[in-house]
Amino acid sequence: MTETNATTLSRQDYLALVRRKRLYSAIILTIFVALMVSGFRTADARNAGGFFAGLHRFFDFPSEIFSEALTKWRRFPELLWRYLPSLFETLNIAALAIVLGGLGAVVLALVSTHGLAPWPRAIPLFRRAMDVMRALPEIVVALVLIYLLGGGPVPAMAAIALHTTGALGKLFSEVAENADLKPVEGLASTGAGWVQRMWFGVLPQVAPNWSSYALLRFEINIRASAILGFVGAGGIGYDLKTALQWGQGRYDAVVAIFALLFATIVIVDHISDRARGRLVRGAKATEGRI
Repeated sequence: MTETNATTLSRQDYLALVRRKRLYSAIILTIFVALMVSGFRTADARNAGGFFAGLHRFFDFPSEIFSEALTKWRRFPELLWRYLPSLFETLNIAALAIVLGGLGAVVLALVSTHGLAPWPRAIPLFRRAMDVMRALPEIVVALVLIYLLGGGPVPAMAAIALHTTGALGKLFSEVAENADLKPVEGLASTGAGWVQRMWFGVLPQVAPNWSSYALLRFEINIRASAILGFVGAGGIGYDLKTALQWGQGRYDAVVAIFALLFATIVIVDHISDRARGRLVRGAKATEGRI
């Protein structure tokens, strides 16, 4: 009889917990929908024209761009060749940003991970520093640096590297949290220093996942470097901004730049996806053999 009563009570508690969760979910969903509707109405009221009133003209500008590009299709190979150096500059910005940001992320991840940090009391400080780096939009940092340094690829590279450090540092730290500490403890018992313990005890474990995250971030950096070109930070984004500002007569250049960007992102995404798959599968296979 006692067991039956206990079972009944536990079932009632479970049903009460489910109802409570559903109630909280309904309240949160209602608040979210109300905020979205309120925000949309406020933004729509501040526009020069209404959203729904101009919705039927959504495809007017894209159709104008592509129709002009089709009439000048013979110039397409020439335009692709002309903007290829700018594309390489964009790729260089993204690549250098991932190298600098990745190195900074490695250091911040190791000094902000429990069980690995050389100064445990400073862990909150390093983690808040990464939060600040992630919170600062690249375009804001780039605008400040352009004001200080002038236009060009350096402000874009620095802005993206700063954001990359914060973003990858967070991901790297989460991976390092799951690292096996036995190799680290074994190295410490032999008198190895902190750098040696990290190099030989931690990095071999986390390198595959860290490399996978770095490749994924490289794709994001390519898009970011193209966007920052709109604020004068160099690369193919600056050429795209110039072509759009000229308007009719340069829309064939706009399509050529978009084609270069699209093809580059697809190729990089395909290559990095295969590389990430091999890294992760290789790490799992190694763990299985061990």
